[in-house]
Amino acid sequence: MNADTLTIHFKNIAEFHQVAGVSKPKHPLFSIHRFEDLPPVEVERRTKLIVDYYQITLKTACPCKMQYGQTPFDFDEGVISCFAPRQVSIIEKDFAFAKEGWLINIHPDFLRSYPLSQKIKTFGFFDYEVNEALILSEEEQKSVETIFEQIEREYLLPIDDFSQDVMISALDLLLTHFNRYYKRQFITRKAQNSDLLNKVENILNSHFLDTNEQKLPSPAYLASQLNLSPKYLSDCLKQLTGQTTQQIIHEKLIEKAKDILAATELSVSEIAYQLGFEYPQSFSKFFKNKMNISPLEYRKSFN
Repeated sequence: MNADTLTIHFKNIAEFHQVAGVSKPKHPLFSIHRFEDLPPVEVERRTKLIVDYYQITLKTACPCKMQYGQTPFDFDEGVISCFAPRQVSIIEKDFAFAKEGWLINIHPDFLRSYPLSQKIKTFGFFDYEVNEALILSEEEQKSVETIFEQIEREYLLPIDDFSQDVMISALDLLLTHFNRYYKRQFITRKAQNSDLLNKVENILNSHFLDTNEQKLPSPAYLASQLNLSPKYLSDCLKQLTGQTTQQIIHEKLIEKAKDILAATELSVSEIAYQLGFEYPQSFSKFFKNKMNISPLEYRKSFN
């Protein structure tokens, strides 16, 4: 990390409240804020931010631009970003924060005895990068703002035996809406994402052509080459092709292996090492699982 980068690590929600200059949270494990009620923040140097709890933001009237793939967007519309505990966010110097919108802080212990504590881990968008945010339509924004307002009303009431139940129920509904809207976004941006398949294909082709490469390509490797998070890439490819990143890599591996088996006299061991397998038997097992015949049996079928 650059020496000029400041690291801020919030271990609990109370620490955030103290640094943000707002009153103590009404609940030690949960808080909700309107951006317009938070004191303005100036980012004087590049900052690495880590929080040990979930964060959900709805940003409106944001004076900044972001990228969706290769396309810049003005965020006059609502933009949803979700962050899992201990996820690292980089805030660049002079970054302009949203002037309007919502921020929710949720400690994992707040959800602990509820089904949502496990369900929240299945929502892939908590592992997306900031530039993979959910861009809301006007109607979608109205729907989720209603839920934010409901959560805020409950949060501001005196705590009773039902407070947590009501807030978690509303959170569950909110996240279900996000899940629906992300699926919509993948569909509506299908044309925009269509060149992603070509890029994946080109990266894999280059990887296998590079004789210096001795490792199997992984979903994380592909995602890093495309400047995307592994989860977002896999979800996007799943929507486009019905296959995950791993499945596409396996398909390409089989295709490449078949080409080498049919066109060369390289041994199975040589092919295994060329493709990046650490052990020849791992390659043979992989090939047989996918093709129902061994590599040598496949080669013999051409003789």
